[in-house]
Amino acid sequence: MGYFKGEKIKLRALEMTDLDLLYEWENNPAVWTVSNTVTPYSRHILQEYIQGASADIYSSKQLRMVIEATSTNSPIGFIDLFGFDPYSSKTGIGILIAESKERNKGFATEALELMLRYVEKHLGLNQAYCNVTANNDQSVRLFENAGFIKSGTKKEWIRTEDNWLDEIMFQRIFKK
Repeated sequence: MGYFKGEKIKLRALEMTDLDLLYEWENNPAVWTVSNTVTPYSRHILQEYIQGASADIYSSKQLRMVIEATSTNSPIGFIDLFGFDPYSSKTGIGILIAESKERNKGFATEALELMLRYVEKHLGLNQAYCNVTANNDQSVRLFENAGFIKSGTKKEWIRTEDNWLDEIMFQRIFKK
């Protein structure tokens, strides 16, 4: 559990009791731009997702952890590993602090630090990467402060209702 417990937060596995929360957060159109979602998810689909979430990262190629504030033991967001590629020794990483009132409290920073330690030390990967819309200043700062380096910009990559957004790719290569 050392990889998953910090001062302000702990990371835990997704459980069936998280279904209502997952349904609410995944179906929030405000986050669809960053999650590449275009249609709502049904409870049934999300229930199947939770049931499959217990699969080993080596077979599922992904891992979603719930971020809980230790002061309240309440879920405040998710952190995900996706595109897990043990052969090329890399994984994508994404984070959501779902409630705006829980942002800017250091929760995302600590969750990212814990997950990166797990990725580097336990999984032994060479690098983690993420994709952030160029207008998401908070996420850009979060990943830059965690040692990620901008490796490119995909122009007009994300479509919104009335616009196109550039997407920045960041990488963090772990020092051996």
